[in-house]
Amino acid sequence: MKKHNLLIVHGGAPTAVINASLYGVLKEAALHPQIDKVYGAIDGTDGILQKRFVCLSDKTEAEIDRLLYTPASAIGSSRLPLTDEDYVNMARIIREADIKYVLFNGGNGSMDTCGKLQAQCGKFGIGVVGIPKTVDNDISITDHAPGFGSAARFAAESVYAIAQDVRALPIHVCIVETMGRNAGWITASTALARSKPEDAPHLIYLSEVAFDEEKFLRDVKACYERNSGVVVAVSEGLRRADGTSIVAPIYKSGRAVYFGDVSAYLAQLVIQKLGIKARSEKPGILGRSSAVTQSEVDRDEAIAAGREAARAVIGGETGIMIGFERLSSDPYRIRLIHIPIEQVMLHERTMPSSFIAPDGNDVTDRFIEWCKPLVGTMKKDFITFKE
Repeated sequence: MKKHNLLIVHGGAPTAVINASLYGVLKEAALHPQIDKVYGAIDGTDGILQKRFVCLSDKTEAEIDRLLYTPASAIGSSRLPLTDEDYVNMARIIREADIKYVLFNGGNGSMDTCGKLQAQCGKFGIGVVGIPKTVDNDISITDHAPGFGSAARFAAESVYAIAQDVRALPIHVCIVETMGRNAGWITASTALARSKPEDAPHLIYLSEVAFDEEKFLRDVKACYERNSGVVVAVSEGLRRADGTSIVAPIYKSGRAVYFGDVSAYLAQLVIQKLGIKARSEKPGILGRSSAVTQSEVDRDEAIAAGREAARAVIGGETGIMIGFERLSSDPYRIRLIHIPIEQVMLHERTMPSSFIAPDGNDVTDRFIEWCKPLVGTMKKDFITFKE
């Protein structure tokens, strides 16, 4: 039997479980005698073009096991803008390295790269399969993506902790900003911090809902008069009705946009317009890289996606992405599906209206039911003697 090599590539922003998918690939590949070596592209597509490959088959079992709890990417990632010529060159380099199987782990932008690479690699009989990864949970078709569950848990547990502080000293409005350029999934997940309807977060503002500053101020004022201390969760991509960001982006490069401090802007607005003490919190990349709040469900599903992708590409499939179809939320059951790659290339999935409260400043019970299984076992056992 002629043996061939397998290459795995990471693209875009890392997550708390992207290495768990890598673990799954390595464990599955070891079961197939037609695989000679498994390589990782150091720093994503740039690593392919620069021929920077690391042999992962040579790593010890102890090293491979550490992938399960190591956040971000152990082989590096990239957001390198690519030309048509780059795709031609990558396919040539992959062929010259006797690589017959390529797995690309990333979000919807990376799936676009995956699809374009597959178009070139297919000319040489090289299979290319995508593994979903994104904290933003904005990949189309799949019910959710590995990376989101852990980011959601971080957001919910962070707001839960902040809520204890605000309850203890209820003198201000605390505005917590989460990642989510066009999709508010992470922001919405902060609702899982609640044990009772009146618990924080008291208000939730999503990227999908046009932001009205006057309504925001009315909402905050009403909550403050009722609770004294207020916790508000907001998406970094909040936009007005005309589509403009509520704060001007301070950095843009292709699809990468850094909006600046939305939470700081809103805290200042509360201070200036309402005369209430306010402060902002913006965990930023900590929210996507925290291994402390890694969801066990998220980790296990990341492993499963990696294994399934390896099985699929070794079995002769190409031009697909592994996805998740939900069968039940209670009890939680999913099945892995194969999605044609063209259906997820740069297609963005936002929060459906059924998950957003009619007033636009909260989520529905239907969202809670959908999200709750993904975050695993949350730490929600703090105590207070205040009623």
